[in-house]
Amino acid sequence: MATFLVKTEPDCYSFADLLRDASTAWTGVSNAAAQKHMRSMKTGDECLFYHTGNEKRIVGLARVVRGAYPDPDQPGLTATGEVKFVLVDLEPVKASTRGDATLKIIKADPRFAEFDLVRQSRLGVMPVPPKLDKELRKLAGL
Repeated sequence: MATFLVKTEPDCYSFADLLRDASTAWTGVSNAAAQKHMRSMKTGDECLFYHTGNEKRIVGLARVVRGAYPDPDQPGLTATGEVKFVLVDLEPVKASTRGDATLKIIKADPRFAEFDLVRQSRLGVMPVPPKLDKELRKLAGL
């Protein structure tokens, strides 16, 4: 099982929305690198759910309930023949019980210096290295 971090503007779709809806198709990701990461998502993988905007913190944990599948609203292939735009379906697992998984705290900790959240702040979906997964969950109270 892999862990990813998915980012969202809480005014557009928040963890509270995911809790209310019970599941959702993860849409709106157009960045090629983020799409590459989404293509690797499998059923059972988990996602640290991160709010951007004023919060900039991990607010919950979600699970992939349907791995990568073609976005029906954006058909097409990449130059290498892969589906260009994919979606995954997520369900909520648990809300964060601590507010310590903020971008400010993560950036200040040298253990996270090479993490994509720090290095590529605009990337909307990214893998979480196993050695950092436990520490991020601890900060977030997950």
